[in-house]
Amino acid sequence: MLTKTYGSAVQGVNANTITIEVVVSQGTNFFVVGLPDNAIKESQQRIEAALKFRGYKMPRTKVVINMAPADIRKEGSAYDLPIALGILHASQQLLTEKLGEYIIMGEMALDGALRPIRGVLPIAIQARKEGFKGIMLPLENAQEAAIVNNLDVIPVETMQQAIDFFEGRLDIAPVTLDTRQVFQHAANQYTADFADVQGQENIKRALEIAAAGGHNVIMIGPPGAGKTMLAKRLPSILPMLTMQEALETTKIHSVAGKLGANASLLNVRPFRSPHHTISDVALVGGGSNPQPGEISLAHNGVLFLDELPEFKRTVLEVMRQPLEERRVTIARAKVSIDFPASFMLIASMNPCPCGYYNHPDKECVCGPGVVQRYLNKVSGPLLDRIDLHVEVTPVTFDQMTETRKSETSAGIQQRVETARTVQAARFTEFPDVHSNAMMPPQMVKDMCQISDAGRALLKTAMERLGLSARAYDRILKVARTIADLAGTDEIRLEHLAEAIQYRSLDREGWAG
Repeated sequence: MLTKTYGSAVQGVNANTITIEVVVSQGTNFFVVGLPDNAIKESQQRIEAALKFRGYKMPRTKVVINMAPADIRKEGSAYDLPIALGILHASQQLLTEKLGEYIIMGEMALDGALRPIRGVLPIAIQARKEGFKGIMLPLENAQEAAIVNNLDVIPVETMQQAIDFFEGRLDIAPVTLDTRQVFQHAANQYTADFADVQGQENIKRALEIAAAGGHNVIMIGPPGAGKTMLAKRLPSILPMLTMQEALETTKIHSVAGKLGANASLLNVRPFRSPHHTISDVALVGGGSNPQPGEISLAHNGVLFLDELPEFKRTVLEVMRQPLEERRVTIARAKVSIDFPASFMLIASMNPCPCGYYNHPDKECVCGPGVVQRYLNKVSGPLLDRIDLHVEVTPVTFDQMTETRKSETSAGIQQRVETARTVQAARFTEFPDVHSNAMMPPQMVKDMCQISDAGRALLKTAMERLGLSARAYDRILKVARTIADLAGTDEIRLEHLAEAIQYRSLDREGWAG
């Protein structure tokens, strides 16, 4: 007898429906075909033990399982449940006509209990797109799948519950979720706040500009100056995630298995801070079955690289293209997958190995040329792609003990939101551009008009600092953001002057 059940294979951040055909006929042996990996081939032992534990019989005849389309590699143990139900139906131990109405996924334990799987959100989206009535999943994954409306999400804890549901002995109510209510209830709940930061007003100003325009930032300063503390508070002043951004971000974290049990929609912007020993594959993504890396997990959020010169040069250089394209392409012999990677890069570094170059009180003990060699660990092309270079100085004792409260993140966020609203209106006709930092060169010419006096100022800065064409564009983008924060359509001289001062590392002789 031929039986068909349906599962799903995740490739990148999208899913493909897999038809699982099961035939039980005369003969012997158990065959799984259609490019399964070892985890799927080993499902025979798990399924046989679970069937026996629940009082069912594994057919002692020939069992052939075909997973179509056969040219897509299937990986993981999430196909245990649809294969088991297919075997039961093909051997007439399960009597139902509803198997074809649902996408069924779940890893089985030896007693038939179901374990959670990864990539549920893209699977649910594809199931609704292809017109399936519902999706059957382990209980821990139900909240995540319920983000997708117009789809019955059937949560089951054991194989027996799935069998009883399909045979009509058990009525399982679909899990429902008011996505917007959940999203708005917990949105923007950050534990870190700029109110905790005493002093550092110039750094707060730079981070406000960065948040308003989506710009990349590098902070240079001695140990203990507050670079990490400031960076961790940046997400709290970014605009709230939109529903579309939340779905995109949740899909990536779902595919990577980072959501956890009973998780649903991500409602705060991600903040990723990988250690400097990270590999290039872990940072940008990859593997035999390509998985998203840290830059994709930071999509719509912040990627913080602490102690930037300590990262391997090859790791930093692979970020060049994603910083420009806002996506990363992982190419393999048989497949090429795009992962979104629209993130804000926040980097921090000491000015020298000892950390005290340009320190107002402590003397630098590094030898001649050491400071320059240390800075050269970060390539010029990468620094070109960072819009704001900010020098962080230590906080004085008087500033630390000041009783006056600092401005809260909520207050700064209001100004950022206002500036982003102006940008949203400006880029209405450009669906791929959402902030000033995303403007392509031609749009910079159109949107960042400057006066003759501004042009002369910029020319002088370009000649003295030896800036590249890319740095020129980035100064204009930052100036445009400063003007948006000031509420003016015109980019004025003071806006350009402030944008130029955020190119510290371009200054001739900065490192001696």
